[in-house]
Amino acid sequence: MSQVVLITGASSGLGKAIAAYLSTRDFVVYGTSRKPKAEQVDGYRMIALDVLNKDSISKAVNLVVEKEGRLDILINNAGMGITGPIEDTPTDEMRRVFETNFFGAVDVIKAVLPQMRSQKAGLVINVTSIAGYMGLPYRGVYSATKSAFAMVTESLGMEVKEFGIDVVSVAPGDFATNIAAGRFHTPVFEDSAYKEKYQLNLDLMDAHVDSGMNPDVLAQKVFSIIRSKNRKVHYKVGGFMEKFSIVLKRVLPDRVYEKLLMNHYKL
Repeated sequence: MSQVVLITGASSGLGKAIAAYLSTRDFVVYGTSRKPKAEQVDGYRMIALDVLNKDSISKAVNLVVEKEGRLDILINNAGMGITGPIEDTPTDEMRRVFETNFFGAVDVIKAVLPQMRSQKAGLVINVTSIAGYMGLPYRGVYSATKSAFAMVTESLGMEVKEFGIDVVSVAPGDFATNIAAGRFHTPVFEDSAYKEKYQLNLDLMDAHVDSGMNPDVLAQKVFSIIRSKNRKVHYKVGGFMEKFSIVLKRVLPDRVYEKLLMNHYKL
């Protein structure tokens, strides 16, 4: 029997790549977005799901279960970016990103767990970020949301293991997607104390995305995680230096690592 997969944020970027890839590998795939433009895309079905609306989440999960009789895998990918100096970034925008990247994602997990418990089996793959392993300048709020999501992944995994449910995270680095277009960018205010260096880093972020890896690389990794019999809790998918930076953070003194980051971001 083909496994049934629900993927949030599948209208573009990494979610779309994962949905398209899995649909060619004998999975029944349901992708979601807030307002799908079509019901069928690249071999998978698109349905409406807004992670900020619990009723929308419930309807989407119930639709899949009613149609297929089960729900085997949740790929929790929906999210948004945010950039800006902490001092200049509106606190309400910070809350909005936490609502999407953390609380909304947790609400989706809550909605699928009863079905997975009844099946005595299930897999939740939470898409975090390599940025969640370190506090990046001008991306501190984004880093914080993804770090929090990774920690919840660890906690939840222990809580649901007795029900046959596995919970893992996969942390992408820079991928060539349209994520920059969907970010909330704090404006570069003329009177800001951070004006010049923030603008410099905005340009740097966009360049990293433009030269990022092919999203199919992440899709293939997700497929291998699903097929794995001995899964790790956390996976990192990115360039050598992106993954090596996590190792350096573990072994270097805090201030030495901070200096390396500041040099990289020209601070």
